[in-house]
Amino acid sequence: MAKNKYFFPFIMVTSLFFMWGFVHNLDPILIPHLKKSFSLTNLQSSLVDSSVFIAYFLMAIPAGLAVKKYGYKKGIIFGLLLFALGSFLFIPAADTGEYVFFLGALFIIACGLTILETVANPYVSLLGDPETATSRLNFAQSFNGLAATLAPIIGARLILTKGSSDEELNAMTENARQIALAAEASSVKGPYFVLGSVILIIAVIFYFLRLPEIEQNENQTESKNVFQAFRHKHLTWAVIAQFFYVGAQVSVFSFFILYAVEVAQIDRVIAADYLGWGCGLAFMLGRFIGVFFMRFIKSERLLAIYSVICILLCIPAIFMQGIIAVYSVIGIAFFMSIMFPTIFSLGIKGLGKDTEYGSSLIVMAIVGGAFLPLAFGYISDLSGTLQFGYIVTLICFVVILAFALKGHKIEKKELTNG
Repeated sequence: MAKNKYFFPFIMVTSLFFMWGFVHNLDPILIPHLKKSFSLTNLQSSLVDSSVFIAYFLMAIPAGLAVKKYGYKKGIIFGLLLFALGSFLFIPAADTGEYVFFLGALFIIACGLTILETVANPYVSLLGDPETATSRLNFAQSFNGLAATLAPIIGARLILTKGSSDEELNAMTENARQIALAAEASSVKGPYFVLGSVILIIAVIFYFLRLPEIEQNENQTESKNVFQAFRHKHLTWAVIAQFFYVGAQVSVFSFFILYAVEVAQIDRVIAADYLGWGCGLAFMLGRFIGVFFMRFIKSERLLAIYSVICILLCIPAIFMQGIIAVYSVIGIAFFMSIMFPTIFSLGIKGLGKDTEYGSSLIVMAIVGGAFLPLAFGYISDLSGTLQFGYIVTLICFVVILAFALKGHKIEKKELTNG
């Protein structure tokens, strides 16, 4: 009965992992697309990531408080509605031809995604045996990896239109050039309209779906406010580790097309195929294989092993040229695949009534995706090559290794009555 009770809700909640993974992995397509359309630097184009991930910082705590008050189902529906609204706003953004309006639409999408992630990650962890929470969350997150495979391949063909070459654009009058670039920018309207429509349909399904409520341990003391949840030391470590992990992941994926074009001298659409069939597929397989390994290896130990491998792979990504450098980045995508769900599940383990607060704080840490890509872009602009940006990702994996070795251990300071 319990399995039947949880089966369909688990499928539907897992579908959310695919949907937010799909829209996140359209961002690496948007970055080179908007970079060309608006003649942006690497640093300016990284504002795509900043506008998305700053929403996680601003919305995570309100999302956690709302879920604690109104429940998981209402949180999911509201998150989906914001997701759809932001997708539809791509149409007027393309019509105005202003970069800032694209950033605004992405921000609203991300507000919806923040709510969805605040709800779905702990919900999947709690929806069953606590002993298998990490592998269950990794399994659900594997569909995020499937989206990472499909989104760049589909998005490249729908958004990265052939357009005019740089030589053709330079030969045009300023007015003709602006018209040509505006036409290229408009290629986002159709894909995001379809995406918004699909999200609305999913919201309707959740409205009629009966989700089982999760009961927490009544014997555990609840923190008086969200920040007192930091009394759990392993949660504090998880927040720090997640900040650096998301920064690393976003930097790797968002700059991949520009990186592959630079180091391997390949076409943007071919680079997008490498992003999808290479990074995306490696990311997805890494999660499924990671779930299998977790049957034999403790999740924190596997996280440590994968962190060391990622650190080593950053070296050829920084110093080597050609397709070998591209393959090293694909290797990073494989071995970082288990990091987000593993850090998340280890971070909320044993939180009891503080689970929603802990979830909010770890989701808030996704703001690392707003700041660390800026550092990646700044170093790339300063050095004249995207390769040196991988110094940022190397540092990120060192922090994650520290969490895997020590920070995950559960220690708690008891609340005082004052």
